[in-house]
Amino acid sequence: MRIAREGWPFIAGAWILTVAAALLWWPLAVLLAILAIWVVAFFRDPLHPGPRGERYVVAAAQGHVVHVTEIDEPMYVKERAVRISIFLSVFDVHVNRYPVDGMVELAHYNKGKFLHAADEKASLDNEQSSIGIRGPRGRVLVRQIAGLIARRIVTDAKPGDRVKQGDRLGLIRFGSRTDVFLPLAARPVLKVKPGDKVLVGGTVLAEYP
Repeated sequence: MRIAREGWPFIAGAWILTVAAALLWWPLAVLLAILAIWVVAFFRDPLHPGPRGERYVVAAAQGHVVHVTEIDEPMYVKERAVRISIFLSVFDVHVNRYPVDGMVELAHYNKGKFLHAADEKASLDNEQSSIGIRGPRGRVLVRQIAGLIARRIVTDAKPGDRVKQGDRLGLIRFGSRTDVFLPLAARPVLKVKPGDKVLVGGTVLAEYP
């Protein structure tokens, strides 16, 4: 099983505590072992095969689609867009991946609140990192949003980077949300709806004609 590099200090710490507890009181060690196994699972970093190419927009995160909304996006897309919001529970993979090939033109971090990530207001009010990618079919914005217990957003991208669809974009620790914005002018055909389960880098969110 592939593990995200940020996870190793947490995994090592969890298992050290488990071993120490086993020397003192085994019932506590059992509970800590369950927690340590969860920490390993949380930081898994699978590679999901899926369609590739400029026709497709693949999932930037793993979890459940909670919103599909048409809005005005002023930061990067700068026009009417469809926003696909994916909620990541503490049991989902938290590594983010690029939905399209292209060049990073924007990498902007904004401090904010820690509201429940599935809430509509989280896209505006929560701590977040926005990554704008100039793709083959126009601008695509990915927004990593912290949640109630997420306290660390990791973004690998920086302006000028050439990125490949399905490659790692970053990671959000412990419960969060990822939004993908697509300009309506590019006529994306949506392939998901609220309630759908998506796999990071594997599920097609939208397809261009």
